[in-house]
This record gives sequence, structure tokens and C-alpha cells, in this order.
Amino acid sequence: MLAMATAGFALNFWAWALLSPLAPRLKDALGLTAFQQALLVAVPVLVGSVGRIPVGALTDRFGGRVMFPLVSAATIVPVLYLGALGHSSLAALLVGGFFLGIGGTAFAIGVPFVTAWFPPERRGLALGVFGAGMGGTAISALTTVPLVDSFGTATPFAVTAVLLALYAVLAYAVLREAPGRTAPAGTMAGRLKGAARLGITWQASALYAVAFGGYVAFSVYLPTYLRTGYGLEQADAANRMAGFVVLAVLMRPMGGWLSDRFGGDRVLALVLGIVAVGATVAAFTPPLMPLGTIAFLTMAAALGAGSGAVFALVPLLAPADRVGSVTGVVGAAGGLGGFVPPLVMGVIYGSTGSYGLGLALLAVVAAASTLFTVTVVRRAMRAHRAAVVSVTA
Repeated sequence: MLAMATAGFALNFWAWALLSPLAPRLKDALGLTAFQQALLVAVPVLVGSVGRIPVGALTDRFGGRVMFPLVSAATIVPVLYLGALGHSSLAALLVGGFFLGIGGTAFAIGVPFVTAWFPPERRGLALGVFGAGMGGTAISALTTVPLVDSFGTATPFAVTAVLLALYAVLAYAVLREAPGRTAPAGTMAGRLKGAARLGITWQASALYAVAFGGYVAFSVYLPTYLRTGYGLEQADAANRMAGFVVLAVLMRPMGGWLSDRFGGDRVLALVLGIVAVGATVAAFTPPLMPLGTIAFLTMAAALGAGSGAVFALVPLLAPADRVGSVTGVVGAAGGLGGFVPPLVMGVIYGSTGSYGLGLALLAVVAAASTLFTVTVVRRAMRAHRAAVVSVTA
């Protein structure tokens, strides 16, 4: 079940990220401004983020066996549209990108589905393994441009659509809900309202907006940054972005495993501090080799581990029948955290000719998040540990 959920997450994220590697080429072909290019890659992120809220609540009600095939099948439509017709103008790309965001909602399906299959002491690692499905963006980065160069613009879209169709059929045949799972009572609106009253919803949302939002922002905007800021060729920039993504993906299970052993609050405090240092170094636009590369890869590792650590907290502090609803809200915050930075970076570069200020802002946000973790989140974790001790005693 974990392998199938991870595969579904990866395939949908692959589809979700199809426009990012092509953004520099589309900018040149259509004469887009820096802001329009940033908007192009940010729209799927926005829709995929907001869409996680209802999809998470629907997963609480109907389960992953229904929602994984449904979302995968729905994502096929915008993928085929973009490959066949939707790359001829900015308006067409934005329409296709809007519906491509459906693929980004798959995350909110997998977390409650996987959580139900594992005991609390193993959920951090299990969710970290599932979260490694975000490596679908690396697959997109590594394959999209070569496929377009070799076989034409429609090829990566057609390949992704076929794989999504195969997965939708297989998932419906293979996936099963965890034993003992029961659908929660009440309406979707009521479940979302209940999730909104939980402190963990907003604490995890704030942290995930930085950790996963930072990952998403880099995964969609790093090719543009490297090409514009360092003069790299498109293929080289895409390959370096893929390296960033792969490292973050590999570190996500590690973040979950470390959280199982030492506590998610401790792991988050460490990795967010590392992000603050890395962003400070990158803000000065150091030479790409070696200092710039070290700074970005260090941030990749920290953001990946931090994303895993956040979702090690959610099943611990949220009621079992609201994990999907909480996940939807937290996942939306993470995606929105990835939506804003590309737009900000585009505006800053268009105004100043440098990305330094944008990276300095990331450093400030990461430092503030570290402080939030060691105060507010740590108090919540201590209260949870005290409650567990009281019950077992």
C-alpha cells in the first residue's frame, strides 16, 4: 500500500511539474516577461495547493482507494491539452496550468491513507517514504527537455498521460483501505471547520509553508534562476535543479525517521536554522562552484528533511479521523509557500537585476520559523508527551 501510494504521488507530481522545465524555452518562444514566466510555473502550484483542502477532506470520507484513481484520471485531461494545444500562447498555457494543478492535490490523499496503515512509532518514516514521491518533479526535470528535443513538444505530455492512465486502473484494482478504517461522520465543511480549530493545523501549516514551500519554489524556479543569474544553458540548469530535487527527496524519509527517534520539533529547529544560513550565503551570489552549489545543496537537504519532520508531527497531534482534513490545510499551506516565492523573485529581478534580496528574505523567514519551532511547537510537543505518559501511567 505504501509503494502504491508513493508511486501515485510521484506520477501526479511529475505531471504537476511538466511546465517548469519548459518555462525558459516558452519565455523565449512567446516573448514572456520575467513576471509572466514566473506566473506560468506558479499557477499549477497555486491550484494544486488550494485543491488539497477539499481533496484531503474527501479522502477522510471516501478513502485513498477512490481518490487516488480519481485524481490521477482527472489529471490526464490537462496533460493532454497542454501537449496538443495548450502551448501556443500564454493564455492557453495558463488555462492548462490551472487544471494541471489537480495533480498537485495527490499529496493530501496519501498522508491519511498511509497513516492508517502504520502504528504511531513508525509513521514518521512511512510518511517520509511516501513524501519521497515529490521526486516526481525530478523525473520531470530530467526527462521533459530531452523528450521535447528528441521527439517534439507533445511527447513528455503523452508519456505522462499514458502512465497516469495505467496507474489509475492499477490503483483501483490493488489499493485497499487499512483494516478498521471507518468514514468520519458529518459533512466535509464540518470536518474542515473542526480541523481549523486545532492548533497543530496552523502550527504545521506555518512550518510546511517554509519547508515544503521552499522546496517547491526552488524546484519550479531554480532553472530560471540558474540560467538568468549564472548564464547556464537550459539543459545544464534543468539537470542541476534535478540534483537539488533528488537530494531533497532522499532526505525526506530521513527527516521522518529522525523525527520518530528524536522528535519532529528538534529536527525542524535544526534544519530550518541550516536553511537560514544557506540562504544568507546564496543571497550574496557567490561563485556557483563550489560555494553556490554547496549552499543550494545544503538547503535542499534541509528542506527535504524538514518536510518529512512536519508530517511526522501531524498524525501525533491531530485526531485520527481528521488527519486528512488537517493534511489538506497543511498541504495547501506548503504549496502556497511555493507559489509566492517565484512571483516575488520575478518581480525583484525585474526591478533590481539581482536575486539577492529574495534569498535574503528566505533567510529571514527561515530564522523566524526556527524561533517559532523552539517556542510554540516545542510547547505543543511537550504537552503531547506529558499526555501520553499520563495515559500509560
